[in-house]
Amino acid sequence: MSFFRRAATVLAATTVVVAAPALPALAHVTINPGTAEAGGFTKVAFRVPNERDDAKTTKVEVSFPTDHPLAFVSVKPVPGWTVKVTEGKLPKPVTTEFGELTEAVTTVVWSGGEIGQGEFQEFEVSMGRLPEGVGQLVFPTRQTYSGGEVVSWSDVPAAGGAEPEHPAPVLR
Repeated sequence: MSFFRRAATVLAATTVVVAAPALPALAHVTINPGTAEAGGFTKVAFRVPNERDDAKTTKVEVSFPTDHPLAFVSVKPVPGWTVKVTEGKLPKPVTTEFGELTEAVTTVVWSGGEIGQGEFQEFEVSMGRLPEGVGQLVFPTRQTYSGGEVVSWSDVPAAGGAEPEHPAPVLR
């Protein structure tokens, strides 16, 4: 029987060693679903978990791509949160089926609410037309905590490489 206990102990220890490094990866900001059809419209949710024991998330700022801008962006209200959608001039005009696009949504900021310890919130956005011929859209996100700390989820994942420490939400 002691052989089985030792084997169970080794298995449990191995599981902890292997799984522990993966746990922080569960805590970053993501976009759900992570895929959408090019050329169409989609609804996504930016899922924001609070990973701090001593602070609450009080602000979330999502930057929208200006190299492949989206002509239409609308947000679903989140009770207890204020949302501000900001449009800005594009670095260079983009031709779409609706004409030349010189301005587009550059950021969406949710503030005034709170995400507590062990909680997450989803912030839904409808957007489109998704560009064709582009493999992915990257949405760098800044998460602000009640203590003033700001975490920038802006690292672009390398093709076939390891996940960066602070990966940006990516829509493929």
